[in-house]
Amino acid sequence: MLDLIQLKSKIKNSSAPLNIIIGSEKTAYANWLPTNIESLNLLEKQSFQNLFGEKKVTKFLAEHVFEHISYDNALIALKNCYQYLEKGGSIRIAVPDGFHPNKDYIDMVKPGGYGEGADDHKLLYDYQQLSKVLEDSGFRVQLLEYYNEQQQFHFVDWKSEDGHILRSRRFDKRFNEPLGYSSLIIDGIKD
Repeated sequence: MLDLIQLKSKIKNSSAPLNIIIGSEKTAYANWLPTNIESLNLLEKQSFQNLFGEKKVTKFLAEHVFEHISYDNALIALKNCYQYLEKGGSIRIAVPDGFHPNKDYIDMVKPGGYGEGADDHKLLYDYQQLSKVLEDSGFRVQLLEYYNEQQQFHFVDWKSEDGHILRSRRFDKRFNEPLGYSSLIIDGIKD
């Protein structure tokens, strides 16, 4: 993981598209810069200003981050991302799917569930709720992977280079196991 000084230097000196992983912990992908709460606090506009200055981000990626903050804070975070995103840029968000048909999955990922990190989950989004918070932040929504109210799985082919999601139909080997692990995956696009 880059420290804040290294990260700011890479951003300032880069002429390449600026692709940012939010809440990356140990996640690292080619052509993407990792951040965590110490380098980018989504709730503080000043944190964005300190990190990006006048630069605009091409793509944000947040895999299993937004379930850890309240709906009101998600709205603040997404408005901040929208402000620092270039026109035509996007944010790809993956969260546990609240319309998943498997009760064991829901019990694992719901707030207070038994799964890893679920003790800190604040929300269990479905595609309608996540679409709404993105739209209320100014984004146009493109659904990529989700279950609907009838517990039918929907997906469109999406490009990993636009934001790789490990916990997805294509990349998570558990998808076809009895638990059937998947994520709700949505792109928010700034028109």
